[in-house]
Amino acid sequence: MGLYTETAEFSTEPSNFNVNKIQRYPKSFLKLILFGFSLVGIPLILALINSAITIDNLAAQSRDTVYQATQITHGNRVLVDETLAMERSLSQALILSDSSLLEGYFLAHKKFDTMAGKLTDLPLPTEQKLLLKKIRLSEAIVYKSILEAKDSPTNFHDQINAFSNILASVKDFTVMGNILINQEVDKMLETANQTRTNVGVQLIALIPFVIALAVIFSIAITRPIRQIDEAIYNMGQGQLSKPIHVGGPQSLEYLGNRLDWMRRRLLKLEEQKIQFLRHVSHELKTPLTAIREGADLLAEGVTGNLSKQQQLIADILHSSSLQLQKRIEDLLSYSAIQAEKTTLVKNTVNLSKIIDHVLQNQNLSIMSKELTINRNYPDLIFECDEDKIQIILDNILSNAVKFSPVKGHIDIHAAKNNEYIQVDIVDAGVGIHDTDKEKIFEPFYQGQFVPNAHVRGTGLGLSIAREFALAHGGDIKFIQQTEGGACFRLILPISDIEEAL
Repeated sequence: MGLYTETAEFSTEPSNFNVNKIQRYPKSFLKLILFGFSLVGIPLILALINSAITIDNLAAQSRDTVYQATQITHGNRVLVDETLAMERSLSQALILSDSSLLEGYFLAHKKFDTMAGKLTDLPLPTEQKLLLKKIRLSEAIVYKSILEAKDSPTNFHDQINAFSNILASVKDFTVMGNILINQEVDKMLETANQTRTNVGVQLIALIPFVIALAVIFSIAITRPIRQIDEAIYNMGQGQLSKPIHVGGPQSLEYLGNRLDWMRRRLLKLEEQKIQFLRHVSHELKTPLTAIREGADLLAEGVTGNLSKQQQLIADILHSSSLQLQKRIEDLLSYSAIQAEKTTLVKNTVNLSKIIDHVLQNQNLSIMSKELTINRNYPDLIFECDEDKIQIILDNILSNAVKFSPVKGHIDIHAAKNNEYIQVDIVDAGVGIHDTDKEKIFEPFYQGQFVPNAHVRGTGLGLSIAREFALAHGGDIKFIQQTEGGACFRLILPISDIEEAL
């Protein structure tokens, strides 16, 4: 029923959310990718089209310029050749006094007039057009006079002299044409350089723009993926209190909503687990108290003197009840930590006295393994929650005792370091396996190295110790040893962190 309720609640969220939300992304993640590629590609395509149009215009201009230059060059040559041909025909007719030789003149005149007409149609400068008009007029006057005096070739002296002026004008026209061609070529080169510069500027301006668009859309595309990845990582780390929100296309938003539904389900299961542990722990604590009291009464001989075997059994019951009580207290402490923020009751204490008290509680286990305790800690006064610091040290020291070999040693060092107190507890055991170093502070985790003669614990000791250390503003760290064994370092602030904040 609970699962059905959660699913129904989830299924109604997207519709309500999308009605009120302004659409900022395409509905599909694929559409977002295609839209991003399109938007990035459009400037490049436009730049290519613009470059193609510019190059085509330049090619057309170059073609027109070459065509015009060819026409002018060819026309100039024809005008010069035909002017010389007309002059030569007149000279022959004059010298030989033969009017029939004027056919060459009339043919050259026709070609001259035709080419002059073609040159007139070209887009020539005004000055050159006026000169061409003057040349045609001068040649037409000569042609008219020749027609009038064609029967008297001996009178062609003035016409022949006139062709000298016409030829000079034609040469001037040729020079002007060459100048025009050079100007057009220079203009074409200038246009080509300007086009190349414009294309280069466009590319220089377009590249960072396209890169910026690519970065923006990369962020827009990868941002929801990073949000999903972060949400999955947080759930894997047990951080279930923070709601999951994934922006972007509806397909990814839907996936984010499903992840949030999973988070709520896991959170509810976690709460049920903690509640179960709390209830079971409390239920076990009541009969355990009766067992401990009965074992104590038997061990103390209240019911009568015991034989050695009976005393041994009573001691075993007493020791086992203490171990079971510690496991139950660990479960209760873990449940309290998971249920709410750890509450600290601080007062001024002496760290050395807390360590001595913890050693006294562990004395039976220390004596049974014939361990040597090397103490090196002065009187260090600071404010803390004494009970929780005692639990921290008790859990660390119990691990050191558990993993220490028989007749081994445990070193306890404490010192003040700037504004912190540092406590190192070092044992001479087998150390910590490489695969355990990143997991030793996780709840319920059991390491690779466990003594065969020891009953496996709950795996909560170091986890609870670290939570209490963090609540004080400190931490617990595993320090790698070069000669084997394990070293746990407790770091606690001397001043009150909460007051400092």
